[in-house]
Amino acid sequence: MNWFWLSLIAILFWSGSDLFSKMGSKPDDPYSHWKMVMMVGGVMGIHAIVMLCLGTPFSLIDIVTYLPASFLYILSMILGYVGLRYIVLSVSSPICNSSGAVSSLLCFLFLKQTMLWFQFVAVALICLGVIFLSVFERREELALRKQSGETVERKYTHSVIAVLFPLLYCLIDGLGTFADTILLDGYIAEESANIAYELTFLAMAIFAFVYVVIIRKQKLTPRREGPKLTAAVCETAGQFAYIFAIGSNSIVAAPMISSYCVFSLLWARLLLKEKLSWQQYAAIAVAAVGIIILGIEL
Repeated sequence: MNWFWLSLIAILFWSGSDLFSKMGSKPDDPYSHWKMVMMVGGVMGIHAIVMLCLGTPFSLIDIVTYLPASFLYILSMILGYVGLRYIVLSVSSPICNSSGAVSSLLCFLFLKQTMLWFQFVAVALICLGVIFLSVFERREELALRKQSGETVERKYTHSVIAVLFPLLYCLIDGLGTFADTILLDGYIAEESANIAYELTFLAMAIFAFVYVVIIRKQKLTPRREGPKLTAAVCETAGQFAYIFAIGSNSIVAAPMISSYCVFSLLWARLLLKEKLSWQQYAAIAVAAVGIIILGIEL
């Protein structure tokens, strides 16, 4: 299976993960993000064990080999969670969703990877669609806040720290994909890298379980945590496809996969009945055209 179809699979499952993560996030639960870590790490750990039982080649040294990429990915996730304390999601979204473009630029500058002209056009359309969609989402949210009389403190939109966290997420996540590209090019096989990442996430899940359940005495109820579990399954499936897509053609696959946020909005429209403006539909169409171009020219 080539990088394009693997990228589409990653987009499908990661957009589903995004949707169910939103459904599972409870405003009244301060430990919700740690519970999400528990679910994702637990499902990934189970998948890693299954792959090992099926005879997938793996050595404990692979965890060390792949640790630079694992560390960068996990660090970017933590910074993303922390950043939401200082900035509303609609403001951080345009910056965070640019990480695919950052990794493509790094691959071009340092690894001398190149795109064909139509791939460049397609990637540019995808990036523009993602950025414009984020801008339009911000306008919609601000309009709804104004209509309801809710105000957002200035520190959440204009302070240095408000921009710092999403910017760090964008750069570190882009560096993670760049590290992936280097490591998968001769240092570690895709299957081994995926297992190494999943076992690292499992270690995070164990830490989160000890902190939330044992230290903080929080209870886990299937009804409240069900959407998180579904999100974790989608996250694991998307990661499995992602690692092979990046290993095959990272400079194009990375920005394409970063458009999963576009599709998560469509799922929200279809399943949660959220309304979209014509500007949002236009931005989704621009990103979709870019993806179609990449598919036609295979």
